[in-house]
Amino acid sequence: MRDWLIGLGVGMACLVGSWALLVLLARRLPPGILRDLAAFVPDCLTTVRRLRRDPRVPRRARIAIVVAGVWLASPIDLIPEFLPVVGPLDDIVVVALALRYAGRQVPRQVLLDAWPGEPRLLLRLLGGA
Repeated sequence: MRDWLIGLGVGMACLVGSWALLVLLARRLPPGILRDLAAFVPDCLTTVRRLRRDPRVPRRARIAIVVAGVWLASPIDLIPEFLPVVGPLDDIVVVALALRYAGRQVPRQVLLDAWPGEPRLLLRLLGGA
């Protein structure tokens, strides 16, 4: 039992260490498309959290946003996360669809206020007014 707990602790330490390294490397990316892609999923999670609490968001849009947030947080994916480049694609597609759906029901300024990242990314995702 002790060996199993030590192995679990070492595994968790490696996982947290790799996440910290990825965050550090993502912060060092130069401005551009790679930096935008690295920040997209965290920006989506922040937006989901903010819109979930906003009273100006209709119930149907809130449900779609919460489902997208649960999808992002879920460890079960259509495409496994450990696959490089294509791993987070299912998360990105689900969140993009949920935000486009919410964008048709929520005033654009509410979405822009909830988005912590570069506004041009959200405007491009939402499409025309």
